[in-house]
Amino acid sequence: MDAAQETAPVSRLERSSHTAFIDNNTLFVWGGYQVVAGADVMLPSDEIWLCDLDSGTWEQKEITGDKPPDLSGFCGAHVNGTLYIFGGCDPVGYTNQMFSLDLTEQLYSWKLVTDTNGTTPSPRNKHSCWVHRDRLIYFGGYGCKTIGEVRNTSSTSFVVEEMSWGPVPAPRGCHASALLGNKGYISGGVETAALDMFCLDLETWTWTQFDLSQSCTPLGRSMFTMTSISDHTLFIYGGLGTDGKTLNDAWQFNTQKKEWTKMMHPHKDKPRVCHTACLGSDNDVVVFGGSSDMHFLMDSMTVLRAPTQTHCKDVLIFQTQPYSLYRLCEDFLGRNPELFGLLLDWLPPKLRNKVDKRVAFFSAATPLRA
Repeated sequence: MDAAQETAPVSRLERSSHTAFIDNNTLFVWGGYQVVAGADVMLPSDEIWLCDLDSGTWEQKEITGDKPPDLSGFCGAHVNGTLYIFGGCDPVGYTNQMFSLDLTEQLYSWKLVTDTNGTTPSPRNKHSCWVHRDRLIYFGGYGCKTIGEVRNTSSTSFVVEEMSWGPVPAPRGCHASALLGNKGYISGGVETAALDMFCLDLETWTWTQFDLSQSCTPLGRSMFTMTSISDHTLFIYGGLGTDGKTLNDAWQFNTQKKEWTKMMHPHKDKPRVCHTACLGSDNDVVVFGGSSDMHFLMDSMTVLRAPTQTHCKDVLIFQTQPYSLYRLCEDFLGRNPELFGLLLDWLPPKLRNKVDKRVAFFSAATPLRA
């Protein structure tokens, strides 16, 4: 597969199936793919993009070192200033390699992680990850071995840990996951007709399946996002519905009441699939990238992806709680700097810098909230 720089796409920011996280109100974006001339093209692994969410400005930074190969379906996780990339499919096939990138260094450099103990997970893609107590816990995905082959293999390279307590979720990929406290949640995926919900207690390794009323459960979907927004609330957005269409609905799931609530939001005209969603300041959910028009043509014999896709580079902000007075004042100053004139010069330097960024954000030709 050709590198993206060789095909010169219109914008390197436009992408799907990437990884993203927020640190110090900066959105970091790495990897993913575009569709160029009908073919999937992986984006360069030697660059990472940073977006200052206060001002909406982007910066590209180069990465040296042992860069990952062209990867699809990988899983990214951010832990203590380091980005980890695990698994996916490279040009040869499924992989179980892990790469790390220390983002606290002035110059970014990839490292292939080789000094690990224990058993390396089997190769896989389209899996998910929880970060819990500085550990990366991977679940699901597609691989080159079935669970039966793992159990019956004579090799000592694979160890299967049984978790027999509770109803275990069916094997799946393209699902969504999130962490609340010491519990990991998974939902959806290609193999599930309805949007189910499972919880794994990461202290006792016990699974729980939620008994949900089908009358108020969202449409089954895959390639969507699930984000923790409070101690007992999960937020999901978009995905590819079981009808083969890209979705634009947003829902909250209350883990205490065990119920779904559909959310009103201003982005109904922006369906998304294969996007990312991160928890931002004031419990905003920050959605980036993805495709707005992925379609699958399905009949009783085949499943085909439509040949065209529109990849996105905009950032969508979903407000999930009332803003503080400080945030409201900050945004009002950013929207209306002309009302204050020289009075802004009286602000302390740190606050003035923040206000200047908000002015840039709201005065941009294509603001993030568009």
